[in-house]
Amino acid sequence: MVRHLTKISDFSKAECENVINKAIEIKKNPDKFDTALKGETLLMVFEKPSLRTRISFEVGMQQLGGHAIFYSIKESPLGKKENIHDTAKTASRFVHLIAARVFKRHDIWDLAQYADVPVINMLDDFAHPCQMIGDFLTIKEKKERLEDLKIAYFGDAYNNVTYDLMRIAAMFGLKLDVACPEGTAYTPEQIVLEEVAQISKKTGAKVNVVHNAFDAAKDSDIIYTDSWMSYGIPVEEEDDRRKIFMPYQVSLKIMKAAKPDAIFMNCLPAKRGYEQTAEVIDGSQSIVFDQAENRLHGQKAIMLFLREKF
Repeated sequence: MVRHLTKISDFSKAECENVINKAIEIKKNPDKFDTALKGETLLMVFEKPSLRTRISFEVGMQQLGGHAIFYSIKESPLGKKENIHDTAKTASRFVHLIAARVFKRHDIWDLAQYADVPVINMLDDFAHPCQMIGDFLTIKEKKERLEDLKIAYFGDAYNNVTYDLMRIAAMFGLKLDVACPEGTAYTPEQIVLEEVAQISKKTGAKVNVVHNAFDAAKDSDIIYTDSWMSYGIPVEEEDDRRKIFMPYQVSLKIMKAAKPDAIFMNCLPAKRGYEQTAEVIDGSQSIVFDQAENRLHGQKAIMLFLREKF
């Protein structure tokens, strides 16, 4: 059966751990895997741009001995000129993997439904699973464990990164406080809350949405934030959004409320003076560039897993 990665909970906890451990092995011994996907091709479909995503997948495929094709659909969205069924079926005849970065979750779901090869979600409005593998790889490197941790997330929680962070925290039985403004435009969707609650029943995770930043930061091992200005936010709305989110800016005061050895994470791009201060992102507790690098190693492991190479 063809496996896909549309959201992080498509993988089990054990599968996530296997992929993370393989990523660690790949990172330590890259030459060992330089022919692992020899002769194979990855199609990368981009509706939303991304520097890190394109480079990490393209370089990763090359380092595994394969080839990556970049295809922009910005001017020709999926399902318009040709329906997604036909696109998925046709592409499956040419390539071994399809990765897509799109605006809407239904496009990823349709690709996965009709493709005969693995589909990887490089980001949509519902999930960002590749980011989570890279993030938890980084956490394991820095904390030397993936259990008994508290994470605090700050800012926009109506957000794909937040959703998958909630899912994976629940899967690993962790504590996660999501600190965000009140209101449906800034808090997680009900469907995500329900999924996370179901996972947490089995694992004992404590995933909560809160509205006090300092309460969230207290006793945290990891402080995490993401952009307040996602793609598609009109310029004229930016000032209002900045005012709404400022109480959730990660400052040195927030970092001091966490554990002394807490690490700071941002999946990038980051805007200093917005979701975090310059002192935080450029400070000694920041691991954002290690986090960015680990997208490469994590995605290599994801591709190998989906191609049943380990």
